[in-house]
Amino acid sequence: MRDAFTRALMREAAADPRLTLITGDLGFGVLKPFWETYPDQFVNAGIAEQGMTGLAAGLARTGRTVLTYSIGNFPTLRCVEQIRNDCAYHEANVKVVCVGGGFVYGSLGMSHHATEDMAILRALPGVTVFTPGDPVEVEAIVPVMLRTPGTCYLRLGRGGEPTLHTEPLKAWAIPKALTLREGRDVALLSAGGILTQTVGAAGLLAEAGVSAEVVSFPCIKPIDRDRLIQLAGRFRHIVTVEEHSVVGGFGSAVCEVLAETGAGCCVHRIGMADEYSCVVGTQQYLRGAYDMDDKAICRRTLAWLNEA
Repeated sequence: MRDAFTRALMREAAADPRLTLITGDLGFGVLKPFWETYPDQFVNAGIAEQGMTGLAAGLARTGRTVLTYSIGNFPTLRCVEQIRNDCAYHEANVKVVCVGGGFVYGSLGMSHHATEDMAILRALPGVTVFTPGDPVEVEAIVPVMLRTPGTCYLRLGRGGEPTLHTEPLKAWAIPKALTLREGRDVALLSAGGILTQTVGAAGLLAEAGVSAEVVSFPCIKPIDRDRLIQLAGRFRHIVTVEEHSVVGGFGSAVCEVLAETGAGCCVHRIGMADEYSCVVGTQQYLRGAYDMDDKAICRRTLAWLNEA
């Protein structure tokens, strides 16, 4: 996802000299092509994310579109006040980019496990929240995000995520959800890089005789209400999957829409329980430890279907 982000950003920077990228003293391997090509559009703010965000807000007030870039919780939770007061309140064109959503930096422990960011950024008025599931979705989202007025949040994985879409997305528009696999028995809805596990779970469910529809939500604020209502009319069971707390995140956003519209389906949420992660290990290991890898998604979905 990081490489897809850089590629898309460089294309946009070539056409817009006002576009500025600020890093919190990291990402140099993946960002090197950008700063070598556009040195006047790049700033290293150092390990000072709150200052980086204030700097971005000030630059945005001069007519620039500014991106802040750091890992996990650092560009988000560490500087929520600056995002809220300096950026979102003033409708500044600041795009907060998090690399390492969820358990990407799993071996570094709880401080690096980004499992509350979507809920917190989603709660800020005027902030658009993007949660692409694979590199194809990233490349489609970046130009849309840069043209979206106001403050935005882009939640990425890290690197090496598989490409799940078979072809580039053309004319993607906020907040369009994307169907990767059609099904009849249950709908699996996914936000973010855990889409790989959701697609894998659908394959395991097929082996068990269950036809699962897989839908990716690259944007959860605003969320694709029309698609949710359509899915609720087709399926008795909807399962939401997120590498994030089940409190206030993607599953909560889905429940809010369906509760307000009076849908008769049952929504089951897969994600981090209301607790802090106290396990360390690889991203995949942690997904398994917290019951959100492909096998767990399959097992839990089958249990819910059998309860019906």
